[in-house]
Amino acid sequence: MKTPKSILVLIGALGAATTLAACADEYAYAPPPPAAVVYAVPTVAVAPACFYTRDIRNHTVADDHTLFVNVGGRMVYRVETSNACFAGATSSDPIVIQNPPGSNNVCHPIDLDVGVNTGGFTNRCIVSSISPMTPAEIAALPPRLRP
Repeated sequence: MKTPKSILVLIGALGAATTLAACADEYAYAPPPPAAVVYAVPTVAVAPACFYTRDIRNHTVADDHTLFVNVGGRMVYRVETSNACFAGATSSDPIVIQNPPGSNNVCHPIDLDVGVNTGGFTNRCIVSSISPMTPAEIAALPPRLRP
């Protein structure tokens, strides 16, 4: 019995497909491992450390641009100025604070209007930063600079 030519072609095609499938399994492409899962950590807005000017207890002048302020006997803040308003001032010179109308709460540099009175003349300061100091930073200060 003779097999029709179309069936032979079909059988040959099936055989080739089976051979290709067997080869494909041997050299199969493995998908990459899944990407590491990254968990989003919510960001927390850190409120600035605020204080009231009425709670300032003591101060020391560190240099022409730096003032250390003791607030309430609990915290020490470093006040940095962009001008040399503390030039020639000593820690015994009184600081002059002008409270804005309505609030004496200091949270940002713009909130603190400070100057130092040296011999009857008040030298006004342009405050560039106010930062609370850690206990380790306070302990590292020389005793003459601790407010």
